[in-house]
Amino acid sequence: MQRWRDMADIPDDWGRSVVTIGSYDGVHRGHQLIIGRAVAFGREFGVPTVVVTFDPHPKEVTRPGTHPPLLATHDRRAELMAGLGVDAVLVLPFTQGFSQLSPSEFVVKLLVERLHARAVVEGPNFRFGHRAAGTVETLAELGKTYDFDVHVIDLFAPGGAADGEPLSSSLARRQILEGDVAGASRVLGRPHRVEGTVVHGAHRGRELGIPTANLDTVRYAAVPADGVYAGWLLTEAGERLPAAVSVGTNPHFHGTRRTVEAYALDRTDLDLYDQWAAIEFQSFVRGQESFDSLDALMERIAEDIRQVRGLTREG
Repeated sequence: MQRWRDMADIPDDWGRSVVTIGSYDGVHRGHQLIIGRAVAFGREFGVPTVVVTFDPHPKEVTRPGTHPPLLATHDRRAELMAGLGVDAVLVLPFTQGFSQLSPSEFVVKLLVERLHARAVVEGPNFRFGHRAAGTVETLAELGKTYDFDVHVIDLFAPGGAADGEPLSSSLARRQILEGDVAGASRVLGRPHRVEGTVVHGAHRGRELGIPTANLDTVRYAAVPADGVYAGWLLTEAGERLPAAVSVGTNPHFHGTRRTVEAYALDRTDLDLYDQWAAIEFQSFVRGQESFDSLDALMERIAEDIRQVRGLTREG
């Protein structure tokens, strides 16, 4: 799969293509419906399929300080899109200048002059151009002028709704921030993942015989609500280990800094410092607690591990 960081990276001899445009944060099941349909059209027409997304999120440019929590890094999104059969991903720098393009300028510069769109596939709420003035109806009218078809995918289609809401990044973010990682998994089609670099923490876990990988998460990561979770620790070496995950400030030890750390069950030999790692969240186990004694804390941790062992075995 080809990856481009700017329109200038698109090969000069690039022919016609099927295109879909959006933030595509999380590449959730709704996104998968849209991208899957685009890939199907691309194969039907015998042309490549291109996904266009943005960095940073448009909200951070149009309303600084409102960048939403991210469900996936751009590398992770590209990996997921490649698995869906996408031929190229264009990550456009979203700048103030770009945000000023009118809907027609946006279409001409991107879809007509660079990607030579044969068809464009979008969800019903797709907006584009200055002040998000362009709609799918606008896009369809421009398609008539510039010779491309527009296909709108209904996210309430079979398999496309969750708890009475359309599948959306907003729904997944809300569930994650509430600690409902199981609900978010149903929207995403897989466990929610948080990535980062393993850094040194207070080393309390190691002193207690349960060493944890303390993750310095990527900027804007959607970190679940404080609590203990069942999940998996993914290492740079390619291991996927069942893990008890703690998110929060460690109130028993009067902590103030929020951390995300994972204990890989039965593994005390891991040395992951300064390496990439990721945590996948399967199930919420309990909220944060402070205990009357260290013995009470250790008893609770032992019970947490027992529950996590069962949950990850089932998952």
